[in-house]
Amino acid sequence: MIRKATAVWNGSGKEGKGHLTTQSTVLSATQYSFNSRFAEGVGTNPEELIAAAHAGCFTMKLSFNLGGAGFEPTELETACAITFEDGSITKSHLTLKATVPSIDADKFAELVKDAEQNCPISKLLNTAISVEYTLNA
Repeated sequence: MIRKATAVWNGSGKEGKGHLTTQSTVLSATQYSFNSRFAEGVGTNPEELIAAAHAGCFTMKLSFNLGGAGFEPTELETACAITFEDGSITKSHLTLKATVPSIDADKFAELVKDAEQNCPISKLLNTAISVEYTLNA
């Protein structure tokens, strides 16, 4: 499987503007700029997209882990905070709120740790990854 996206940039790094389009067209000429990346401008930015990718990937991996262990989550909600400093992504912190009937805390912790270490985006990122969670059984 191959997934694709395209970035187009016009102008200098600070004054220029660009747009991103994904194969699925969920992003279709979605704007990004210096201000959307380093200030509070309108548009997206690479770090925000990495945060979304990591939250989504981790959550889906955990859902598969839970299913494989015989549990069906009612809801998994994951927020991801990417830290970008000194020109590098230095951290990805995942905050999970989970409702999983009938699971014990130790088993859940084991499945969360596996998802943290083995979702494809975690494997891709060369940075510190941490997870905190609340579990409603």
